[in-house]
Amino acid sequence: MLASFKRVLVAACAVAAVSAPAIALADGAVRVALTAQRVTTANGHEALVPAEKARPGDVIEYRATYTNDGTSTARQLVATLPIPAGLEYVGGTAAPTVVEASLDGRTFAPVPLKRRERTSDGRVVVREVPASEYRWLRWPVGTLGAKRSYSVVARARVTT
Repeated sequence: MLASFKRVLVAACAVAAVSAPAIALADGAVRVALTAQRVTTANGHEALVPAEKARPGDVIEYRATYTNDGTSTARQLVATLPIPAGLEYVGGTAAPTVVEASLDGRTFAPVPLKRRERTSDGRVVVREVPASEYRWLRWPVGTLGAKRSYSVVARARVTT
């Protein structure tokens, strides 16, 4: 499980790092640092510990920090956090709470996602998509001043 989890974490870091520069316009670099910590509970208090080991059922808190190292304001910044295979988003844990989600990484909509489904009697109804099906989260940051940072957080449960 440890090797598998490390591959998932490395894949998430690579995707986030590759995505960040392409989504901001600035006279310099916007870099992203992704951290993952396992959520533990002891005596009714929550604590975060390094996510070096994880088992199915464990909850991992991801934090992506976007830093504008440039000399001018980054514009049109969109913070994006993938939810890799082997993990499922834990609904309601995104911060900031104004977040968009995607099932495919291309089409995003405000959370909670909804979809049309046909019932057995032929009617079409709109239902919420379970948060566990979300594969990407995205926050429309807008601008990020020079030498400033912005962080987004979400939790995911290890499934495999």
